[in-house]
Amino acid sequence: MRIIGIITEFNPFHYGHKYFIETIRQQYHPDGIVGVMSGSFVQRGEPAICNKWARTHMALTSGVDLIIELPFAFAVRSAYPFALGAIRLLASTGVVTHLAFGSESGQLEELQTITRLLSEENPVFKRTLRQALDEGHSFPAARAAAVKASLPEVPQHIDHLLSGPNNILALEYLRVLHEEKMDIIPLTIPRIGAGYKEEDTGSCYPSATAIRSAIRRKYPLDELAALLPAESMHILYQEMKAGRAPISSDQLEQIILYKLRTASISELQQIHEVSEGLEHRIKETAMQVGTLEELRQGIKSKRYSMSRIDRILLYALFTFTNELAADFDQAGPLYHHLLGFSSSGQKVLQQMHNKSTIPIFNRGSDLKYYWHNGEPMLRDMLGLDLAASNVYTLLYPQASQRKAYSDFTTSPLRYNTNSV
Repeated sequence: MRIIGIITEFNPFHYGHKYFIETIRQQYHPDGIVGVMSGSFVQRGEPAICNKWARTHMALTSGVDLIIELPFAFAVRSAYPFALGAIRLLASTGVVTHLAFGSESGQLEELQTITRLLSEENPVFKRTLRQALDEGHSFPAARAAAVKASLPEVPQHIDHLLSGPNNILALEYLRVLHEEKMDIIPLTIPRIGAGYKEEDTGSCYPSATAIRSAIRRKYPLDELAALLPAESMHILYQEMKAGRAPISSDQLEQIILYKLRTASISELQQIHEVSEGLEHRIKETAMQVGTLEELRQGIKSKRYSMSRIDRILLYALFTFTNELAADFDQAGPLYHHLLGFSSSGQKVLQQMHNKSTIPIFNRGSDLKYYWHNGEPMLRDMLGLDLAASNVYTLLYPQASQRKAYSDFTTSPLRYNTNSV
């Protein structure tokens, strides 16, 4: 059987995603599509626009067969550990044969050439990377300089190849497959539509950033309807009507400032990705500002991108330390938290039950059992997911919806494709 895995956030599920799924179906005719999806918080270090159950529903109505949650410990990380966690999760299903991903390049061979260079890190690469970092450049910029210095023939479009957000993730996916010596076959599909961070909603395929901005600015519903597939728009509208959406980072403002103001310097020093005395800058800034944006602007520097700062603030909020990150990276994901499946996905799930190398959580009671009785590292990983969900529900616009432990009370969504 050909089971294609995808790694995604669906934040929210838009026309670009729909094109991606339809292209997979048309070009590769899979027996199933399994999605690994970020949960309450996403890779750029912010809460998702709507909860993971709603986004799962959007995906299932648009052709994805089964959705598994990517644990918080990997979902909010930089590109490589994000890719490492997601691909290991797909591999541990025992059924995924291919990995499909979007890229601005669309050229698998040239991406694989750079991947081999990143994995080998020859002396020229290492020296140039270290020099660029010492000069204060961000890691992506430093790595781009190292790649250019190492290639015998530099493609004219190398800057685009190394800077496109989908290309960056594509390179890390390929790097993980190469370094972990996995049998999963990579497939890349050219990305279409507006750039990742473009705010223009006039494109036929507006970016997720533009769509989220429009939702948060409370665009008229008829205008929002033009930005999302009908199924996604209907689900989003129901979430907004119920008082569970939209969600934004601004709603974390006071809780993050509280956490930073009450943490000691030594505690901040242990937070993942905090280095070079950044803990002092974070502490001093948190004591002086009153908004999240002022905090972000006060911390940022040439070396620290805004996305990295946003992730660090999340790590501080959830006390995600360097020690935890290292332990989780070595262990990999330790469970499959099933969020939903279609009638076709149920057949894939049956195979997973026979072949998966880690436990599958089919219901809330499974999470509760393993949270109390699992191995210590599994409990730590799951505890972060539960904490993320509990904080996330506090951000709901409607106070009556802000109950904790939604993971214990929400069953995987079963979507009957035959009834549509």
